Amino acid sequence: MKKSQHTIKPSERKHHTVDATERILGRLATEVVRLLRGKNKTSFKPNIDGGDFVTIDNIEKIKVSGKKAEQKIYYHYSGFPGGIKEPNYQKVFSKNPKAVLERAVLRMLPENRLRKNIMKRLIIK
Repeated sequence: MKKSQHTIKPSERKHHTVDATERILGRLATEVVRLLRGKNKTSFKPNIDGGDFVTIDNIEKIKVSGKKAEQKIYYHYSGFPGGIKEPNYQKVFSKNPKAVLERAVLRMLPENRLRKNIMKRLIIK
């Protein structure tokens, strides 16, 4: 099987650790996406997966601004009639804090073939 030309060698990737304590969800997610895609490097190309590994600590201490905790809704539709689920931010965050940040980062990434490999380099503790 031929090796993909759209990735860089693992030895060229750096490891970044980000502390999520008292950080705003969206601003943290944009910083993480920038590191995961490699946009902070001079050799950035949108079709090359040249980003770094990112580890996020203290995810349970993340904040949201304004009234988003009560008003932000995460939709999920099963595909069946009446199958839409609408939990708000507080419910999703209390059940699984990782899911909130993973969803924010995933939806900030471009919807292409590199997306899955980029998400594999995101480590949330």
